Amino acid sequence: MTIAEIKDRLVAGNDRFTSDNLEGKLISQSRRTELTNGQQPHTIVLSCADSRVVPELAFDSGLGELFVVRVAGNIANSSSIGSIEYAVAHCGSQLIVVLGHQSCGAVTAAVNGGDNGYNINHLLSHITPAISASGDGASIADVVKKNAQMTANELKSRSSIIGDAVAAGKVDIVPAYYNLDTGKVDFI
Repeated sequence: MTIAEIKDRLVAGNDRFTSDNLEGKLISQSRRTELTNGQQPHTIVLSCADSRVVPELAFDSGLGELFVVRVAGNIANSSSIGSIEYAVAHCGSQLIVVLGHQSCGAVTAAVNGGDNGYNINHLLSHITPAISASGDGASIADVVKKNAQMTANELKSRSSIIGDAVAAGKVDIVPAYYNLDTGKVDFI
């Protein structure tokens, strides 16, 4: 598939999800057996770890189609970038979706500030640039979208594997926003 066809496939899958018309393909025993020989997911999704956001369902995707990396705030840290690099270099994935979402708790915590302990503070520090870039009085939704956009750019700049694949036209990166209330994914 081309990158444009992959994007169309994701949009069509999301349309099925939002209309409660999931196909549920590629989830059978034969598909599981087929995948024991390897994987070639067409899309990598860097998603928030929020339990309300399930990329496989939101895009009506089956086994082996999405390489999903989940971390609160859909941030680009060394581990998430390394996972994405693996899928680009070894699985042939062509599209990276950085998926932020409505009412993100990590973004809300970063905006609210305060001491959340060492590990959470470290995680939230990755969201701070999006808060600054969004400006005073920005809504949580605006910061979530800005965070997805900045993370998409960061993936290219912090990884030569990803950056080179994008420059060569082998991979595209798109930020997106998942609406919890409707299930609709808006590509930014």
